[in-house]
Amino acid sequence: MMRKIILLILLIPQLVAAQQIDADLLAIKKKMDAVKKFSANIVLDLDVPFINMPTKKARVVYAVGKRMEFTSKDFVMLPKRGLDFSLAEIFKYPFITVDRGVEQRNGQRLKVINVIPTTPASEMALATIYMDSKALQIAALDINTKKEGSYSLLMKYNTPKDVLPNYVEASFAIEKLKIPLNFMGKGTTIDRKKMKSMETKTGKIKMQIRDYVIN
Repeated sequence: MMRKIILLILLIPQLVAAQQIDADLLAIKKKMDAVKKFSANIVLDLDVPFINMPTKKARVVYAVGKRMEFTSKDFVMLPKRGLDFSLAEIFKYPFITVDRGVEQRNGQRLKVINVIPTTPASEMALATIYMDSKALQIAALDINTKKEGSYSLLMKYNTPKDVLPNYVEASFAIEKLKIPLNFMGKGTTIDRKKMKSMETKTGKIKMQIRDYVIN
């Protein structure tokens, strides 16, 4: 029995090396790799039960090798994680994929895979990707990080040919993402009594993305 366990341990690196990456995910990566940088305007709404925030406007800029940056004159900051829809974090380090079959979601038949990093350098522990394998578009993501909790992204596109989404909805646990309550800017009110009474403080950031300039 001990010999079998030792043999299995010795074989794990070879098994990982032999693991093929999902072909549809690689096709999506190739499609997105063609975008070296982009900028766009964003109309942003916050959906949190104890926060009333007016609609805000922001600007997003992305370049290969850098984190997506959001700027606005109307609020202080956004969470560090949960809004990057470039998939840079997923593709940054080596990984393997596990096929989880097909799932019907929001009227779409989506292929589901798990992405598992193969190096401890990755801040991501596990990602579950829901993708349209015909249009080669990511429809949704569930991301589990090692230190900053988990979050989900829902993405919609104007046409099946689009590389980048025109709508992104990020769902998150406020405590895990450590969002300061003053980041929403002027015109925002907070019901602190309601906030304290809620056991789980969750919310959504909804972004309409317009006027892409893609290079």
